[in-house]
Amino acid sequence: MVGLVGGTLAGLGAHELRTRVPDAVGILDGLTDAVAYPAGQIFLRLLFIVVVPLVFASIAAGVARIASPAALGRMGMRTFGCFAVTMCLSAVLGVTAMRMIGPGEGFDPAVRDELMSAFSGDVARIETASQAAEPVTLRVRITQILDAVLPRNILGAVTQLQMLPLIVLALLTGFGLSAMAPDRRERAASALEIVADAMIAIVGLAMRLAPIAVFCLIFVVVERFGLQLLGKLAMYVGVVIGCYLIQMLILYPALIRALTGRGGFATLKSCIPLMVTAFSTSSSSATLPTTIRTAERDLGIRPAVAGFVLPLGATINMNGTALFEGCVVLFVAQIFGIELTLAQQFLVVLLCVVTSVGAAGIPGGSLPLLMLVMAQVGVPPAGLAIILGVDRILDMGRTVVNVMGDVVAAVYVESGERRTA
Repeated sequence: MVGLVGGTLAGLGAHELRTRVPDAVGILDGLTDAVAYPAGQIFLRLLFIVVVPLVFASIAAGVARIASPAALGRMGMRTFGCFAVTMCLSAVLGVTAMRMIGPGEGFDPAVRDELMSAFSGDVARIETASQAAEPVTLRVRITQILDAVLPRNILGAVTQLQMLPLIVLALLTGFGLSAMAPDRRERAASALEIVADAMIAIVGLAMRLAPIAVFCLIFVVVERFGLQLLGKLAMYVGVVIGCYLIQMLILYPALIRALTGRGGFATLKSCIPLMVTAFSTSSSSATLPTTIRTAERDLGIRPAVAGFVLPLGATINMNGTALFEGCVVLFVAQIFGIELTLAQQFLVVLLCVVTSVGAAGIPGGSLPLLMLVMAQVGVPPAGLAIILGVDRILDMGRTVVNVMGDVVAAVYVESGERRTA
């Protein structure tokens, strides 16, 4: 937390120095590129490097040790049910808040045009990715789904950190192990658990670097953007952050208390390390090793449950993304004076849930799919440029909401499995 606050303050000071003292630009660029950036990247890459072996070993070992297909099916139903409920609640919260407060109504047209001009190049790049994701025919769409789940080249998918194919391979491996003789299954599961434990130990090493790394990661972002854009989009930013806080401080604790009987705020307190990691990295995938470590060590979630629920959650349970997409669509519609009917708002909620499932667990991974949602309800996709300047900061917050949604699901599934057992 000290690194987070210190990096923010240092970044703001450096940004002001850059704008007021031209001679300092070269020094600041050198400081950012040669010191802060590599220090943050070492931390990030230590986390990314363990994601693939940790996810594979955790899921395969967990499935192999589950006694019966019925038990696995029960855990799966609980997991996906919790994911669906929390994502729907998130999308409804975002759409409702924007509808009630209306931060885009009366927005200055001159500021709108300035922002769209400043970020038109970024929009063009996002639009290219959006068009690549949009299916042309039914066969193309089916091929896209198959490639996302069962690619021909699993190594190629893994090198791009596509988690869903890796999860499918791990599930299939676990099923294969469960069909073996008990002694062979036990040896294989024990070997996989040793691999997972080794990866968790590497995460512990990375977390020793976290205070310095978090300082550097936040410094790089804030030094670049400063606070000028926040002033122009203050109400929009305030509504989105307010929704994040409602989700984190009201909805999640209430769900934890209602579904498991645990103390909601005590659970949140135990998760502070992974929340700081999620905020500073803006990546559910990079945070996943820390999430698994915290769930098992501090929340008492068994490895079989944590290894099954949390990797799935990092891939498809994007509560913060669903909330954010709903906010953006309504905000841009208000700026352009487009009145969305109740049916269209319901469609926005549905599309936000569906597209957030396919969002990549990396910074800005939801933006290409967001353009598809905007187009479906008649909101200009190019209007995304209006919010791009502040998206990096909001991306940090929605990653925290995403990751904590996974924790809520894991706590719920663990509680249900213990009651059933």
